[in-house]
Amino acid sequence: MEKGSVMSLFYSMTMQAFNFDNLTPDFMWYALESIGVRAESGLLALNSYENRVYQFTDEDRKRYVVKFYRPQRWSKEQIQEEHDFTLELIDQEIPVAPPIRINGETLHEYQGYLFTLFDSVGGRQYEVDNLNQLEGVGRFLGRIHKASAGKTFQHRPTISLDEYLYQPRKILENSQFIPTHLENAFFNDVDLLIKELENQWPSNIENIRLHGDCHPGNILWRDGPMFVDLDDSRNGPAVQDLWMLLNGERQDKLMQLDILLESYQEFCDFNTSQLKLIEPLRGLRMVHYMAWLAKRWHDPAFPLAFPWFNDPKYWEQQVLACKEQIATLQEPPLSLMPQW
Repeated sequence: MEKGSVMSLFYSMTMQAFNFDNLTPDFMWYALESIGVRAESGLLALNSYENRVYQFTDEDRKRYVVKFYRPQRWSKEQIQEEHDFTLELIDQEIPVAPPIRINGETLHEYQGYLFTLFDSVGGRQYEVDNLNQLEGVGRFLGRIHKASAGKTFQHRPTISLDEYLYQPRKILENSQFIPTHLENAFFNDVDLLIKELENQWPSNIENIRLHGDCHPGNILWRDGPMFVDLDDSRNGPAVQDLWMLLNGERQDKLMQLDILLESYQEFCDFNTSQLKLIEPLRGLRMVHYMAWLAKRWHDPAFPLAFPWFNDPKYWEQQVLACKEQIATLQEPPLSLMPQW
């Protein structure tokens, strides 16, 4: 099959799984009314790409957030499992943003769209260079993992090489984004990266239920951390919820890791052998992220938000990034500072 035909088939298949066209203000108003909520003002679009999320005020001037899920991304069972996990954390007095129960249900459907209502929670942006805030985040991540251990999700996915490497590799190969003059260099380096990741990925991993996407943008700060957006929650190693909080040079990361885990282990034991997964997980995320953008490009929100993705300079940078990540994977992994 010619590359153009493959692309046509690929986008035809992805278009079937996407349709936010009917999500007009009137449609959303009627969807909310179907569960007894009357939006009086707002429906202000918030920053979200996978789903559509809006803030509004009801007739009693109470602020809410409504999330309309991307069609066919998650099953009802997968979304409900995320909601149940979030409510379980709330029962443990852990600061997460929970879905609101209405008539005993947290997940609602209106004319084929699944949606959920949340209280509107405010807060300041989490400061990545604030070590006191990092300590607080570590403490509550320990509590989250203490509550989540002991069982795994039955419907939501588990972090795997197939989802994060093999499927993304196929999506990128069938896409039209990589410039012709870079194709050989790009896929050669991606394949070298995949091989290195295969060599370092353990056959047995102690998986728990995770936030799944615990980066600084998903943490608000008030009197302490507030964890939001568990939409990517899944099974995986505990270190997945920690490594994205590390930034800077190696010495910076070592110091941050020491602070993070000291407070984390006040509530939950941590298997330090998982530290060797930090750079492999970063490599998985790199490949997965490129394919995610390619897969979602038909959504009008993506070209507007990520215009650089379709620029040859971006792909030149990714060739270099793959080389750098391969080199990093060959270095000794991060480890805790010795205790005196």
